[in-house]
Amino acid sequence: MTEKRQAPLLSHHLLEGYETFLSGRFHRERERFHDLAKRGQHPHTLVIGCCDSRVTPEEIFDAEPGEIFDVRNVANLVPPHASNNYHHGSWAAIDYAVSNLQVSHIVVLGHARCGGVRAFLENLIGEAALDEEDYIGNWISMIAPAARAIAPAPATFDQAYADRLARESIRRGLANLRTFEKVVEAEGAGRLALHGAFFSIEDASLFALDESSGEFVQVLPSSHGAALARPRF
Repeated sequence: MTEKRQAPLLSHHLLEGYETFLSGRFHRERERFHDLAKRGQHPHTLVIGCCDSRVTPEEIFDAEPGEIFDVRNVANLVPPHASNNYHHGSWAAIDYAVSNLQVSHIVVLGHARCGGVRAFLENLIGEAALDEEDYIGNWISMIAPAARAIAPAPATFDQAYADRLARESIRRGLANLRTFEKVVEAEGAGRLALHGAFFSIEDASLFALDESSGEFVQVLPSSHGAALARPRF
């Protein structure tokens, strides 16, 4: 009989990272972690982002522990609110952030070269097939209203169109947030502000949605340019 090998408790990558965390950030900020444990969390912002491993809100916004409350899913989608609690996992987190944590801001954060958006588009133009009966296909199908809102899809996959679709999906996400009474109430009272943002992985440029014009505008372009011009070591 072959002896079953015991899997490691955690991968060596994670263990090495944890060791670095202990000797680095935790060592420097031990009082912060003690205070967070004692007082609880009081994040100022809810970020609804993609679960893509290349796009981490805490890294992009240089946030400290306790500042950002994350909801991450495939393609950073916000489902329309439904009375039957459909997609309850997403809405439970949004409700908790608004009602219990009383965040001041919600950011729907999309990004360029999103795999979820690509999968939807390839399915739409017939280059791949998604099954709407499985988890991914059903979830990704929520991009359809955004696709209907923009120009007809190209005959073959086009990255520029996919990124445009990703930005339109952010607009749709903000509209879906406003189908939730608690969000509408908090925004109307001035306690909550909603934002859309789009991040480019390749060059770290960040664009924010100007809802008055409907356009995404690059934020801090001079700082971004200076960062690109700075010599790399």
